[in-house]
Amino acid sequence: MMKRASWKEYQKQIAEDNYYYGRSCIRQNFFPGSEKLFIDMLHNDLGKDLLDDPMHSSCTGIGYHSDIVPLETIMTVVARQFALMTEAGYENFVTSCITSFGVYSEILATWHEFPETEEKARENLFKATGREFRKPASLAHTSDVVFHFREQIAARARHKLVNVQTGEPLRVVEHIGCHYAKIFPKSGIGGSEFPYVLAGMVESWGGECVDYPERRHCCGFGFRNYLVQANRGYSIANSHKKLESMAPYKPDFIVANCPGCAMFLDKWQYAIAEMEGTTYGENGHGIPVLTYEEMAGLVLGYDPWVLGMQTV
Repeated sequence: MMKRASWKEYQKQIAEDNYYYGRSCIRQNFFPGSEKLFIDMLHNDLGKDLLDDPMHSSCTGIGYHSDIVPLETIMTVVARQFALMTEAGYENFVTSCITSFGVYSEILATWHEFPETEEKARENLFKATGREFRKPASLAHTSDVVFHFREQIAARARHKLVNVQTGEPLRVVEHIGCHYAKIFPKSGIGGSEFPYVLAGMVESWGGECVDYPERRHCCGFGFRNYLVQANRGYSIANSHKKLESMAPYKPDFIVANCPGCAMFLDKWQYAIAEMEGTTYGENGHGIPVLTYEEMAGLVLGYDPWVLGMQTV
């Protein structure tokens, strides 16, 4: 009973419908097909109302975590996003980027603990734009929403995460972005110790998750680890540590819920192959890296080309 009671602390309420969508500046550049698939899947496959507002802007999270954008500034930017949501008549905010999710969670927690900072953000927003806002009733990451509807997706599946030659479940490494659950553990499904948001998708769609020693290790992106060229050795060293740890378990693919993680776990495999001649997948290839939308899209039968998974 104690285990069941403690597990309830790691759950979160996810709204059923009527979402205001916050795009990701990184994802739009790295994985534009994934952002489009999320919108199409919500609208066409699940019949949900989601507003993709062209007035929305970057949350400036990369600048904030790189010590370029001050806290008071990013609070005002976030206040504007909430004002746009309020003006559109929505109250369920869903954000596409893990960094944005961390930023929104941090700012809402800061406003709760230090109400004067919220008042200052409201004052700055009104002076700059004449806008006012209500805080969201629900804040979720897009992976939360896909997780929430994982069984409905399974019911519509045209493919399972199963090896068609052997009939065995595909072996999947699920990687959780640090800003999803490590900053505010109770904001993510399963928290930082038992994150289940990707594992739940994999299991519902027929695959099995690979448990390996460095499962919860950071991918190494770390903003300044990569943005400052002299620091990039720190970034690739973290990915190298994870890849070396997972390779003996022979995963079929990696899935991540952070755009930076998906990019770097893929990108650094190419770099390591050039530097050391080491590859981690089968037959001298790397381990494929997918976003959770790409995984969901393949399960639903979307054309890989439409998902942005072009191959030569």
